[in-house]
Amino acid sequence: MRLSTVLLPIYEWEEGRTIWARAEELGLHAAYTYDHLTWQSFRDRPWFDSMTTLAAAATATERLRIGTLVTSPNFRHPVTLAKELLSLDHLAQGRLTVGIGSGGTGFDATALGQDPWSPGERADRFEEWIRLLDQVLTQSSTTARGRYYSAIEARTVPACLQQPRVPFVVAATGRRGLRLAAQFGQGWVTYGDPDGPGRADPSGAVDVVRAQLERLAAACSDTGRAYDSIDKILLQGLTSERPLESVDAFVEWAGRYQALGLDELVLHWPVPDSVFACDAGVFERIVTEGPAQLH
Repeated sequence: MRLSTVLLPIYEWEEGRTIWARAEELGLHAAYTYDHLTWQSFRDRPWFDSMTTLAAAATATERLRIGTLVTSPNFRHPVTLAKELLSLDHLAQGRLTVGIGSGGTGFDATALGQDPWSPGERADRFEEWIRLLDQVLTQSSTTARGRYYSAIEARTVPACLQQPRVPFVVAATGRRGLRLAAQFGQGWVTYGDPDGPGRADPSGAVDVVRAQLERLAAACSDTGRAYDSIDKILLQGLTSERPLESVDAFVEWAGRYQALGLDELVLHWPVPDSVFACDAGVFERIVTEGPAQLH
């Protein structure tokens, strides 16, 4: 099982460079960042652009995979996003992973002045958005007209270093989203509880993910996709589980999800005085000692 982290885009780069480099030194598989304009309790705290942060991280690391977790249609257009991802893939020398989803309904969802989208419109937009993003990233020139998103001779030259394009990790729990994950995703990611951070009782969190995996398997079957060919990823930190309290707590928690067939666990890097606060020394011990204790 792979172990990765999320580094929030909150750091002045003198400090950020050190943290991204440390993530690589610890042997983590990947370091992702949130692609938001602001986020929940951080909305009055420093928060920088994700793409610029990833560009800097690409030059501060050599082996660590980097990426978004996740980017969405809330304020990204497929044509301009494709150009950013292409550029990042080259800067990172083929180490970019792109987490994508339909986007949340709060915080920066209406930052561009748009009216809130209904669940149906959000699902419609996401389907059109991911299809066009895939098309622009895999073709040298794209012209397509959609209801929400269009491209007129959008050029993608040179091509992505990773072929046929940078890998997508799709965040989805509903029927339509899971079908898109099966069609377009090299991976699928969940934070466990689709109804809101912290709602799931610790004892029931595994059951939530088990049910999601069953729906993912059904979506793969419906689309002719081999279930084993899609990576299954869990983002920690948004349920009431507390696996970062000790190495033993992590091993017990990770073992439950390993038994479900998860391929990658993503831990939030410690942020003092926040919902992601934890002992930094314990976190590093978890990263360096925990995986070896999983069977």
